[in-house]
Amino acid sequence: MLNTDKIRADFNILNPEKGPVPVYFDSACMSLKPNQVVEAMNDYYFNYPACAGRSSHKLGDKVTKKVKETRQLIVKFINAQNENEIIFTRNTTEGINLLANSLGLRKGDVILISDKEHNSNLVPWLLLRDKIGIVVKIIPSNEDGSFNLNNFSKLIAGVKLVSVVHTSNLDGATNPAKEIIKIAHQNKALVLLDAAQSIPHKKIDVQYLDVDFLAFSGHKMLGPTGTGVFYGKYKLLEKLEPFMVGGDTILSSTYTDYKFLPVPEKFEAGLQDYAGIIGLGEAIRYLSKFDFKDIALHELKLNTYITEELRKIPQIKIIGPKDAKDRAGIIDFYIEGTDMHKFAIMLDEMANIEIRSGQHCVHSYFASRKILNSARISLYLYNTMEEAKTFIINLNKVLKIL
Repeated sequence: MLNTDKIRADFNILNPEKGPVPVYFDSACMSLKPNQVVEAMNDYYFNYPACAGRSSHKLGDKVTKKVKETRQLIVKFINAQNENEIIFTRNTTEGINLLANSLGLRKGDVILISDKEHNSNLVPWLLLRDKIGIVVKIIPSNEDGSFNLNNFSKLIAGVKLVSVVHTSNLDGATNPAKEIIKIAHQNKALVLLDAAQSIPHKKIDVQYLDVDFLAFSGHKMLGPTGTGVFYGKYKLLEKLEPFMVGGDTILSSTYTDYKFLPVPEKFEAGLQDYAGIIGLGEAIRYLSKFDFKDIALHELKLNTYITEELRKIPQIKIIGPKDAKDRAGIIDFYIEGTDMHKFAIMLDEMANIEIRSGQHCVHSYFASRKILNSARISLYLYNTMEEAKTFIINLNKVLKIL
C-alpha cells in the first residue's frame, strides 16, 4: 500500500503550511513534481551549470556523468538492452515526429493508428499523407472504447508501421500492446507505442513487449517539462536518418561533407536541457521506489469511488469502459448540452479543485461523435480518498447551479 501522507510531504505544493492546497486531479496533463526533482535541477544550475560532452573541465565532466546516469536509469526503467537505444527528446510529440520524419516513408506506405490517438500521433501522419502520399488507416475501437483486435487483424496486411497509444489520455483504456505487437510482427510491420500516459502508472518492459519504438514524456511521470525519451531497437535506429542536425550530431565536417556521430548522438541535435535530463533521472529514481501494482491499486480505489458516485447522476455520461479497472486513473465525463469548461472553472473557483476540460488533444474523437467537450479527472499516487469525496461534494453543488 502507498503511504500518501509520506508521499505528499515530498511535494511543496501539497504542503498546507505553504498556503491553500489544491485538489489536483490533472496529472494526465501534467504530474506534480517532488522536491527531489526540483532540488536536483537547482543543484545543476547552482553548482555545475556547464555543457555535457563538449567541455574538457571538471564542471563539464560532472554534467556528462549526470546525463549518462539518467540514460542508464532509463535503460533499467524500461529494460532496454543498452543506453545507445535511449534518445533524449523534449516530449512524446518530438519522439513521434522524429520517427515520422526519419523512417524514410514513401508514397503508398501504410500507417495504421487507432481512432483515439492524441494529435501528436495523428497529425504527423496526416501531414506526411498530404506531403508525400502515405496512406493513413484507422482502427475502429469497440463501442466502450476498448481496442478491437479483430478490426486490427483485418487491417494489418501490407502495413509499414503501427503507431498506437498504449494507455489513452482520453478515457484511460490500455491497449493490449503485447498482442498488437505480435500480430504486427507476424505481418512484417513495425510498431511504435505512445507510452506518455502509461509509463507513469505501469511497468513497461520493452524487451518483453518486443516493441520496436517507444516514446514518452518526463512531465507526466513526476519529471520536468520539456523532457522526453524516444526508445528504439538499436538495429532499427541505425537505419533511421536524423530528424534534426547540428551541434553534437556531427563527428566531423568540411565545407562540402559531413560525418554523423553514432546513435544516439546523431539524434540529439544542439545543446540539451541538462537540468531537465538530470531532473528526469531523479524522477525515475523516485518512481522506482514504488511497486507499480501499489500505484494501480491506489488509483483504482479512488477511481471506483468516483465512478460509482458519478453513475448516481443520470445526466452524466462517462467516456470509455464502464468498469473503473479498465480506465487506469482516468474518469472522463460530459453532460450533453453543457460546456464542461464552465464546470471546470466553477470547481476551481469554488473549491480549488483542478481538473481538465476540453477535447484533450483528441479532437478527432469528439468530432466523430459530435461531443462538445468533456471534464477529465486524472489520478496519481499523491491523491487521497478525502480529495475524491471533496470532489463529489462540490460536483453536486456545481450541478445544482448549472
